[in-house]
Amino acid sequence: MSSRYRNGSHSAGRVVAIVADIMAFILGLWILMYLLDANQGNSFVQFIHDCARWLAGWSHDLFTFDEQWARVVAGYGLAAVVYLFVGHAIANRVRS
Repeated sequence: MSSRYRNGSHSAGRVVAIVADIMAFILGLWILMYLLDANQGNSFVQFIHDCARWLAGWSHDLFTFDEQWARVVAGYGLAAVVYLFVGHAIANRVRS
């Protein structure tokens, strides 16, 4: 295979990894904002919360801990780890 095609797949793999990193960053940022009791009335905080809620829709309230902070960390944290793991696995597969 020519190097032209390898560079294209390398770039595609890099894009997949970057998208996965951004998704995990948004989820991690929301966890941090929640734990630090960020102002829910702030438009930036609300935007991050909306994005994180959409990204973690499948894992939101998956766990039933008594403490709300534990549910947030577990639910959104699980989504972040899954996006990182799956995204980087796909990126590595595309690169090879």
